[in-house]
Amino acid sequence: MSGTATISRDLALRLGLAARVLPGVGLPRLLEVLREKLGTPLIIENLLKITVTDLKTGLGSLDGEEDAEEMNISMEQFKLAVRYLWGEESVEPDLPAIQAYADGDMPGSIRIALASNTADNLDGHFGSCPRFLVYQISPSELRLIAIRSTVGADDSDDRNAFRANLIADCHVMYVQSIGGPAAAKVVRAGIYPLKQPEGGKAEEILRGMQEVMAGSPPPWLAKILGVPAEQRTKYSAEASA
Repeated sequence: MSGTATISRDLALRLGLAARVLPGVGLPRLLEVLREKLGTPLIIENLLKITVTDLKTGLGSLDGEEDAEEMNISMEQFKLAVRYLWGEESVEPDLPAIQAYADGDMPGSIRIALASNTADNLDGHFGSCPRFLVYQISPSELRLIAIRSTVGADDSDDRNAFRANLIADCHVMYVQSIGGPAAAKVVRAGIYPLKQPEGGKAEEILRGMQEVMAGSPPPWLAKILGVPAEQRTKYSAEASA
């Protein structure tokens, strides 16, 4: 009896971790796919038979409120889900260290969120990334001040609104991709969305932003930085000269 209980807890842990990294899927749908592929009753030993291809084909007919772009699940996320199902529950991408920050530490700074699937990379889509890296940046300094998991998004009534609210204290958001309805919710949350399809290392991207901040920022950024309207017009003229 005690052995059965132990297996049950282990099975629940594996399923929960796998569902967590497959945005837009949820535990009931994951269970349905696993039962279709492995049969019933679902036993922990059979999870070792599941493959990335099994998950991709099983979830291939998934539909939902988001458009196809936002329902994207990366290969990295499929692989991580399979590793969780196999029992490697400690497997996580190597995440960067968070740095101390208190309000007022960095005068003239803004807060930027980057959609991330792995480590310190901008490599995520708004609707499917498992986390946002949150940086405080000024023209001369940048600090990673938070890593915010999007795990709760799939259990919310509005996944896009949940994600937007998660980073509502940020001024700017970088993503590889975002759909129109989701972008509208991000804008309504007071966040300026920037798409960078090629992605890259977070700090390299932010160094580019620092150069823009130190030079002649475009009007939208000058407004965020608190530049008076008449000065923003001057910046705009200089940029187009």
